[in-house]
Amino acid sequence: MLSGRRLDLLDPTPVDIEVEDIAHGLAFVARWNGQTKGDFAYSVAEHSLLVEALFSRMQPSAPVKWQLAALLHDAPEYVIGDMISPVKTAIGPSYGVLDDRLTVAIHIRFGLPATLPAAVKKQIKKADRISAWLEAVQIAGFTEKEADQFFGKPDPAMIEGLSIRLRAPLEARNEFTQRHAELLEKM
Repeated sequence: MLSGRRLDLLDPTPVDIEVEDIAHGLAFVARWNGQTKGDFAYSVAEHSLLVEALFSRMQPSAPVKWQLAALLHDAPEYVIGDMISPVKTAIGPSYGVLDDRLTVAIHIRFGLPATLPAAVKKQIKKADRISAWLEAVQIAGFTEKEADQFFGKPDPAMIEGLSIRLRAPLEARNEFTQRHAELLEKM
């Protein structure tokens, strides 16, 4: 749990940020405003796991640290939770600064560079869009044509065999934490 120094958004020095806090928070933040098919909302933790899997498919020889960066790409959302849309609207363009500072603190805390190389960031964003396409088609009720218009048509090889299974937040939290540990062990 967060303890020790408080998270000062003007000072991105790592604080006592624990992956369990991130995983817990992201497992309870719903994507698609919770408007998905199934018994559970699709969480940001599950989305992050899918983005990391897609990134790893796209970049099979990428260093483990970039896989970890892909897993943590939405980690700042654990702080803001389900208030992210209203907060983005209220703060406006300054939200990017807040998100960047949180990302820097998280990256430093887990041994990543404070700022990712542009090429890596671009590939993670591409995996993020492919994930959004899959989510839209599999659980949010979009047709493939609609998803293509919003997110672009993914390479079929990148999504082959991937399916989204909605599950309880505890399961998503545990898998996120486990995957994080696996990646850290490989670094």
